[in-house]
Amino acid sequence: MRTARISIPGMAGIVEAEAADGGRTLVLGGRSVARDRVAFEPAADGLVYGILLNDEGSLQALGEKLNEAPYKAPPKAPVLYIKPWNTHLGHRGTVALPHGAQHLEVLGALGIVFGAQATRVDEAHALACVRGYTIVADLSLPQASLYRPPIREKCFDGSCPIGPWVVGRDVLGDPADLEVLVHINGTLRQRRSLRKLLRTVPRLIAEVTAFLTLYPGDVLLAGVPLAAPTARAGDRIAVEIPGIGRLENDIVASQ
Repeated sequence: MRTARISIPGMAGIVEAEAADGGRTLVLGGRSVARDRVAFEPAADGLVYGILLNDEGSLQALGEKLNEAPYKAPPKAPVLYIKPWNTHLGHRGTVALPHGAQHLEVLGALGIVFGAQATRVDEAHALACVRGYTIVADLSLPQASLYRPPIREKCFDGSCPIGPWVVGRDVLGDPADLEVLVHINGTLRQRRSLRKLLRTVPRLIAEVTAFLTLYPGDVLLAGVPLAAPTARAGDRIAVEIPGIGRLENDIVASQ
């Protein structure tokens, strides 16, 4: 099942609708709702945790820098950061460039959405805590260093579109079979396979929940690449994961 969080003019609050027919139709209370009549809210309502350096390409790109200061060694545990509430945005939402920025990076990611509390979960049972999967566009300003917390670069308003919906874990199958595609103005700019993750989804959940409890509605990104396509004001970005859907957003000038 696909479920979207939407708001409808004239109706108070946010409601959950079923995205039927591969997402072409929204069903609410047994009735179809036209997609152009609704606003898509972030597909999950919990905290969002990102993961850096969880793919071979990122480590290869840094090369010997990983053995130099300030890193001094490759990471032995997941490198986490947080996308706080102000960053969350829905499908078709508009993102304003931060003041002074000329462009941003579009890091497409698989979002693991939790349906049960997860504390010290072992790898063999990790997926039992997962409700399903969604698409996340981790929008970031270029970073000179990955060592310090990237607050300014990753936490500007609207920098974490999530959606359009959550696809149930049992519907999707093995997340390692998925690909993440990034489009800028309709042109495919990046394609990567989740087979290249250093930590599989179950292993990542086990390692993170060893020291951090994840709650229903929270989202854990499976990992983002070090290098990503860039977008400017006036561009339309899209992150696509076949089997889940396509998340689209427009970039506008600083406001």
